[in-house]
Amino acid sequence: MDRDYIARNQVVERYLSGRLPLKGATEFEQWIAQHPELLDEIGLPERVNAGLRLLEASGKPEPWQEAPRPAWQKPQVTIALAIACGALALAAMVLTGTSASKTHRIAELQKQVTDQPLDPATSTREIRLMPSRSGATNAPAITIGGGGAQLADFKIDESRSPYHIFRVTIDRVDQGRVGVITNLAKDSNGHLRIALNSTALGPGAYQLTIEGLNWRGDPEPDSWVTIGIAR
Repeated sequence: MDRDYIARNQVVERYLSGRLPLKGATEFEQWIAQHPELLDEIGLPERVNAGLRLLEASGKPEPWQEAPRPAWQKPQVTIALAIACGALALAAMVLTGTSASKTHRIAELQKQVTDQPLDPATSTREIRLMPSRSGATNAPAITIGGGGAQLADFKIDESRSPYHIFRVTIDRVDQGRVGVITNLAKDSNGHLRIALNSTALGPGAYQLTIEGLNWRGDPEPDSWVTIGIAR
């Protein structure tokens, strides 16, 4: 390789454009190392300066500079993402714990409803009731409960009724039927006796519809009384 060969085969242009084969590029670099003055003769510094000015004008980084990283690769963004992921993981743990706690509480309440535990009555309260014969009312005549469990011994005065055997229907006001007690006879004082644990029913108003049973056993309206239960 000599100057004539370099000029005749456009070695410099092919080298700068990357079209020179690897063997030719190696030989050219070795020859330039022995004849550095050729660089000034071919005006390489001016070419390099012109190329750098073009890079600067285009806004592209110089080849030896590190290319700008995408936003998601910057340390600040990486740290922020790590913090956000940690916060989300913590929030997920809290929500999972809260959900588990709620699920456990719901299971306890469902078991409580299923079991319907009664508190043992520690006292007995005798209550005399005078039922209404004009019609039902939602206003309780008496309220039981509100403290310790007690056994409410209701004495419903039916001394004026011509019936001797009765059917008592218990409805929770504005909700639904609780139960029916049939073939209930009044005692020698003309009272219907019903004993009830104050924790047997939920809080609210309960309407008792009292029907007399005729000689055929058919119920006929007789009277009404409403009681309240507190917790």
